[in-house]
Amino acid sequence: MEFIFDLAKAIIALFIIVDPFGNIPIFMGLTEKVEAVQRKKVYNTATLVGFVLLLVFAFTGQEILTIFGLSIYSFEVAGGILLLIVSIRILITGGMHEEMSSPESLGAVPIAMPLLVGPGAITTTIFNLQAYGIAVTILSVLVVLSVTWVILRFSDGIYRFLGKTGSLVIARVMALLIAAIAIQYIMTGITHFVI
Repeated sequence: MEFIFDLAKAIIALFIIVDPFGNIPIFMGLTEKVEAVQRKKVYNTATLVGFVLLLVFAFTGQEILTIFGLSIYSFEVAGGILLLIVSIRILITGGMHEEMSSPESLGAVPIAMPLLVGPGAITTTIFNLQAYGIAVTILSVLVVLSVTWVILRFSDGIYRFLGKTGSLVIARVMALLIAAIAIQYIMTGITHFVI
């Protein structure tokens, strides 16, 4: 019974941090110009890369940071700068305008990292490993990213409902939200360096 209780706590904590429902408009803004078939590849890649990254950071995160002399706040600043660049590109050009020969690249960066697997998700996963053990941590990551994958796969209905103009408007508005999130990441990271 304690295992199930610990698993529930780990899943809830990680799900709140990953926030797939809250990120749907941002995902839509990033993939607005991507065809539906390619978009599915983007989301498949995003959840798979997110799963692998969370587990890698859970088991080796502290060691990697120590080897390179980094802190989790370095990731926060770097992730914030990356998101800021993405948001500026969307605001100026109306989309990512990447050569979509590889939708996987968009799925990996910036959707998997830093949107799904940001500093908060990494820290939460490391905490879950230390507090609840290996089995709970792996299961919580698996459950949260499986649910995220389902949410992303069914987001196509939102695209159809909004239509082309609605999607374009949402993309621009969400670019501002991405920029705000980026600034918050950068400010939080810098604050921890200054204090």
